[in-house]
Amino acid sequence: MQPFELITANTIPDAVKAQASSTTAQQGAPVRYIAGGTNLVDFMKLNVETPKQLIDINGLSLDKVEQMPDSSVRIGALARNSDVANHALIKEHFPVLSQAILSGASTQLRNMASTAGNLLQKTRCVYYRDTASACNKRQPGSGCAAIGGHNRMLAILGTSDHCIASNPSDQNVALAALGATIHITGLKGERSVPISEFYLLPGNTPQNETVLAPGDLVTHVSVPLLPAGTRTGYLKLRDRASYEFALASAAVAVKLNGGRIEFVRVALGGVGTVPWRSHEAEKALQGKAPTPENFRAAAVAAMHGARPQSQNGFKVELAKRCLTHALTQVTQQA
Repeated sequence: MQPFELITANTIPDAVKAQASSTTAQQGAPVRYIAGGTNLVDFMKLNVETPKQLIDINGLSLDKVEQMPDSSVRIGALARNSDVANHALIKEHFPVLSQAILSGASTQLRNMASTAGNLLQKTRCVYYRDTASACNKRQPGSGCAAIGGHNRMLAILGTSDHCIASNPSDQNVALAALGATIHITGLKGERSVPISEFYLLPGNTPQNETVLAPGDLVTHVSVPLLPAGTRTGYLKLRDRASYEFALASAAVAVKLNGGRIEFVRVALGGVGTVPWRSHEAEKALQGKAPTPENFRAAAVAAMHGARPQSQNGFKVELAKRCLTHALTQVTQQA
């Protein structure tokens, strides 16, 4: 781990100014916000992240989960994963989010990890974590050792010739299915970005992962209520039952009316370079009966455009079965 300076920010404007001015003053050298540190500190130990300064934002009042006047639920950027997963509002309105969070990491990590930190969680690609390996995400232009290398855990959707790293988060798959909005404060003021626009596909610039600019601080996430009667669920398939990243996962929300699917949301994890909202699967399900045949057709549609690599071709079928089973479970709920 490289030496760094720790700065404490007491207000949101102070945090934004400190991050933006420090990055500019150090000619683009990384300056990072730190909350729980469960992801960032890992990468600092590996010298993958080498910030010259850390800005401690834990003193900001951004840790609440509350219902807003428009009935949406606001989740503070510093709300710890355990608190979110076990909050009465989340368990009542968004059980899929609670299930997703509780399926990830360990109790100790969930007690420290923050909502915004999870939003910005880095890939677990072994080549990204190894500074001796080629990785365009870590060092633009160096190449992608995962293509043709060890890629069993990596993405099959949203990939490019420059990067096939998968997004590791469970929380963000559920937030994608729920149509969450990310709220950001930066040098130019406040703005709101739908989660579908927050993440960037790798393309030719895999080092650019989100729309955040220097100084930008995620302040909270808002989640709109689903239509009354909607059922949700999260299914995660992995090599072991706990403390493991997804090979494939599915977050689904379904409302039935008269034996037909009136409302549906589908997002996939473990298979995409970003939390993968599948509009193809949703289109295939809209207005259809909740039958195994229709679920399988939606799963096939969800894998449209998949580009498996040398070791992860099994994910195509695994993801289909994961989504089919998740839809079956949700629509069979009492």
